[in-house]
Amino acid sequence: MEGDALYSIGELARRTGLTVKTVRFYSDRGIVAPTDRSPAGYRLYGVDAVARLDLVRTLRELGLDLSTIRKVVDRELALPEVAAAHAEALAVQIRVLRLRHAVLTAVAERGSTPEETELMHRLAQLSEDERRRLIGDFLDTVFGGLAATPAFAGVMRSMTPELPDNPDAQQVQAWVELAELSLDPDFRASVRRMAEDQAAEQARSNTTVPRRDFTAAVRDQAGPALTAGIDPASPQADPIVAAFTAHYAHLLDCPDSRPDEIELRRRLATRLERVNDPRRERYLQLLAVVNGWPAPESLAPVLDWSVQALRVRTPR
Repeated sequence: MEGDALYSIGELARRTGLTVKTVRFYSDRGIVAPTDRSPAGYRLYGVDAVARLDLVRTLRELGLDLSTIRKVVDRELALPEVAAAHAEALAVQIRVLRLRHAVLTAVAERGSTPEETELMHRLAQLSEDERRRLIGDFLDTVFGGLAATPAFAGVMRSMTPELPDNPDAQQVQAWVELAELSLDPDFRASVRRMAEDQAAEQARSNTTVPRRDFTAAVRDQAGPALTAGIDPASPQADPIVAAFTAHYAHLLDCPDSRPDEIELRRRLATRLERVNDPRRERYLQLLAVVNGWPAPESLAPVLDWSVQALRVRTPR
């Protein structure tokens, strides 16, 4: 009968697809013990050895160590518990490998120096608490003393990256670049100026209700002109410039005591140039990748058009 059959190491190897050397190795370590011996003293194995070796091979391919495997096949450990613990350990390893892959890919694509590579590696390895502290320091620097303004509570939340527990390579690369940006003193100063501009406008508006972002109004008014191919220096652009300049004056609540038209255009052009910092747009793009949000609309083309339209109508 099949159940009573005994197999030599060679036969057992053929049935399991393992090498004779591997079967002997497992046998020597007591993972698969012989059932009997031949008259010549060779080890013989029962049918259950085939199933046992199949399980051993599966567990080895899954990365379990031999000591744990022996306890599982001897039923000293429950396989589901071992699998759960091993799966958790693998998840950590996978995350580490994903981080390393992302850093190395970024180094290759950006042609990074050894110093930049070291910084990227360090930023990629930060814990969740360390990431929060880094971004918290950035936001405190940018909005410190201004956060009491109602408009900034939502802005600060919207600028906070939340790297998921199991980020993909693109999210890791985006986080590293975003973190580098947030550490850049010049970028911090640039965003701080924008925040101060917004706070000053909010203070002059004599209301605690946050006003609509003026860049959205500029986009709505100048966007169609850009799409239509209107030259920002042409007379056709005059009513468009007048419209978003009037909106800016209304934002400042100074329709009666506002500065002259030229000074107002100069202020608005400067304000739009600050908002049009490409690093700000890059930060928002990276933030969307990290948080899994839709890619933000680029305001650069419409802001470029608007600034040019203002500057040509503003004598130096």
